[in-house]
Amino acid sequence: MAKYSVELKRSAVKELEAIPQKTIRQRIVRRIRALATELRPPGCEKLTGQDRYRVRQGNYRIVYEIEDDALTVIIVKIGHRSDVYR
Repeated sequence: MAKYSVELKRSAVKELEAIPQKTIRQRIVRRIRALATELRPPGCEKLTGQDRYRVRQGNYRIVYEIEDDALTVIIVKIGHRSDVYR
């Protein structure tokens, strides 16, 4: 399988920067980088009614889309589990 490129929407970058603890931010970044090689890791779930997936990292969720034709993973949203789906 080919390696995908990972892109973050501008809003997702702002959400990532807003996370207060540096260690949590670093874990999320590692998880995002891992999506380049493993698009649907264990624990990944497809969101109902959308062509998006989510992966958990502690109390935070990473919502992303996969564009197979462009070999790209687009990070749409990063947030705490209590309000990421709103």
